[in-house]
Amino acid sequence: MKKLLFEIGTEELPANYMPNILKDLKTLALKKLQDARVPFADVTVLGTPRRLAVLVSGVEETQADSTEEFKGPAVNIAFKDGEPTKAAQGFARGKGVDVKDLVVKDNYIYAVKHIQGRATAELLPHVLQEILTNIPFPNHMRWADFDFRFLRPIHWLVALFGTEIVPVSITDIQSDRYTMGHRFLSNKKIEIPVADDYEKILEENFVIADQDKRREMIRQQITELAREEGGEIEIAADLLEEVNYLVEYPTPLCGKFEEKYLALPEAAIITPMRDHQRYFPVRGKDGKLLNKFIAVRNGGKAFLENVTHGNERVLRARLSDAEFFFNEDRKQKLEAYEEKIKTVVFQEGLGNMYDKSQRLEKLVEMIHFGQQSRVPLDDLKRAARLSKCDLVTGMVTEFTELQGVMGREYARLDGEKADVCEGIFEQYLPRFAGDILPKTEAAPSGSGHYQYPAGQPEAYGHGQGCGGFHSAAESSDGRCERAGNADHRVYPAAVPQSAAGTEDPV
Repeated sequence: MKKLLFEIGTEELPANYMPNILKDLKTLALKKLQDARVPFADVTVLGTPRRLAVLVSGVEETQADSTEEFKGPAVNIAFKDGEPTKAAQGFARGKGVDVKDLVVKDNYIYAVKHIQGRATAELLPHVLQEILTNIPFPNHMRWADFDFRFLRPIHWLVALFGTEIVPVSITDIQSDRYTMGHRFLSNKKIEIPVADDYEKILEENFVIADQDKRREMIRQQITELAREEGGEIEIAADLLEEVNYLVEYPTPLCGKFEEKYLALPEAAIITPMRDHQRYFPVRGKDGKLLNKFIAVRNGGKAFLENVTHGNERVLRARLSDAEFFFNEDRKQKLEAYEEKIKTVVFQEGLGNMYDKSQRLEKLVEMIHFGQQSRVPLDDLKRAARLSKCDLVTGMVTEFTELQGVMGREYARLDGEKADVCEGIFEQYLPRFAGDILPKTEAAPSGSGHYQYPAGQPEAYGHGQGCGGFHSAAESSDGRCERAGNADHRVYPAAVPQSAAGTEDPV
């Protein structure tokens, strides 16, 4: 038995695509090997920013034998007086068997062919070619003057069956036994003598090919570094996964920023840090944010101070922007932005954001009338009135992820009641699958009769919104159902039919 290695070397792959690509790649490799009847023990897929790899262990050197059975005519047609008819003779000849070898079963004749397995080495070129050309991607690109499409341009192929090179080609690339090391620490051709040594040789050249091993390295490194700095790391699973596919050889670093920025709302610090720069926040023993962050470098420890300084400078600029927008926004109360939201179009035929907030006020009044509510009607109407005001603030314009978050913060600073503040935030919940669900009785963000642009049914995220509405409905004791019924009474019945598209009630 031998190990099979197939590595596709590319330009940097999008990190957020990688988990699904590796999952699909494994499924595809399993199918193609099984279709070719190649016996094997296990399939492992590996991925870094510059490579996709399939490792197949326990591959037999000979394809499994097989038996094929072909159904022929009925016995009374195939034989007459115990002799084969022309129908039986023609069937046997067509299947390449002797008439005397035909098998009778269930009143029909069958041709049974025993096919001897071929050498695995003869089958692998086609199997690997099929894998290479059928990997599903969210989108593709072409490069140079080639017609072939892939997620990113391919620069090398490694295909080894034990020590033997498996011939595979695409565009002007021919498979070989040479891979590439880390782009900066070992940017050279590296020979892989035998497939079993693949991961070991890459690690010697500063590439941790196993994504699971690399992820745990990052987790351990940043946790230990945060503790050395007197804090605890805040690890978001999605951020860790993204960083995992941004680096081949992780090295953590700890940067700092001025303490004055800690006066900003937490979300205004964490959002540019985590969502824009891919940094991990650090909290103190009391749970409060420290003026520190941890980043993961794709490289070693050489000149780490310079890299740290560069990251600090970039974050400082982001936080300076956040401070400016926050201070500018706080020059007036949240309700003062109500006039400005009249300039923001919600949807053709459904008015602007001011119109939407007015409809929400009517909606919460109808819902409050039809159910027992612990929140006073005046508070519900106040939350609906202020619900869209933060969309035109400088902070949300710059950091759109903070819609609702900054609305809650500004309302709290203005002295609004707790239920009003939470209602402004929770109108957007859940924002993604698995997100927290709303606990207050904030009104749903809205339904109506939408006109989708042709070919763009998800242009406004309504499908995701509906999914979130149903998730909330399951835990609302019927409140969401009553909200949905009331919602249609306060929205226009339909949008104008001026634009081509697909009309859909949402």
